[in-house]
Amino acid sequence: MKNLGYSFLLILAAFIWGSTFVAQVEGNDAGPFTFVCIRNLIATTGLFILVKILDFFGKSSRRPQSRAERFQLWKAGIACGIALFFAMNLQQAGIYLGTSAGKSGFLTTCYIIFVPIIGIFLGKKSSPKLWLCVAMTLVGLYLLCIQGNFSLEIADGISLLCALGFASQIHLVDKYGPNLDNVRLSAIQFLVVAVLSTVPMFFIDMGASLFGIQKALAVYSHPAPWIPLLYAAVLSSGVAFTLQIVAQNKIRPTVASLLMSLESVFAVISGWIVLGERLTFQEIFGCLLMFTAVILAQINLPQKN
Repeated sequence: MKNLGYSFLLILAAFIWGSTFVAQVEGNDAGPFTFVCIRNLIATTGLFILVKILDFFGKSSRRPQSRAERFQLWKAGIACGIALFFAMNLQQAGIYLGTSAGKSGFLTTCYIIFVPIIGIFLGKKSSPKLWLCVAMTLVGLYLLCIQGNFSLEIADGISLLCALGFASQIHLVDKYGPNLDNVRLSAIQFLVVAVLSTVPMFFIDMGASLFGIQKALAVYSHPAPWIPLLYAAVLSSGVAFTLQIVAQNKIRPTVASLLMSLESVFAVISGWIVLGERLTFQEIFGCLLMFTAVILAQINLPQKN
């Protein structure tokens, strides 16, 4: 029953990520990498403020007390941040180079395949039931995201690589999260993403020129672009990814990836409710198949090793 509570946190995170899709599309006026950089910088600031508040009230139960513990925290945060940096920016690069939104959603969420495969090399075997749930979810994702013929281009390969980045981050959170301060770990990983993202932001979005910097500043001199940016920074990065780290204290990586894959379902449902988009029978069946797989994965949930 306690694990079901943590499962709900991951579903909540997936809901936030799914509902953030519109914000991510509308917030790219200054460039995709600029959006990633500033989004994560804002999330970092907010989380470090939260850390100080929790410290003040004595609520940081895993606050590092020694130099060795601080080193371990930063080591974990840097590792998670590097994986997340590649995941986020490869996803943006794939879209930038021409991968459609629906295909990007499908290829990104292929981390549900990479997570158990990586787990095999780490000595973490998944049961036949979980492999069945992964297969059901993959079919559901295909029905949900892909319309018409499916083919792979170079841009799509880049999008698929981002799934490997997300899968790596899930395993790193599983490795470090249970032993460290979760809020601090989340803040550090976003700091790493923000710092590393300055490179593609400057050379690609801004063209390594003063004019490019001035153009970005002009975009954010108006209030409109800040609305999707703050939504993505506070809810998607600050809240949802922190919920992921907290929930993975008790949820196995493969099950966690299945729960988080519901992001695609919530994105479609949000488009239906908020934007008035129509749902086809294929999309509805894909949603139902994914929900069925997630429910099946929760039945007799095995204890984490």
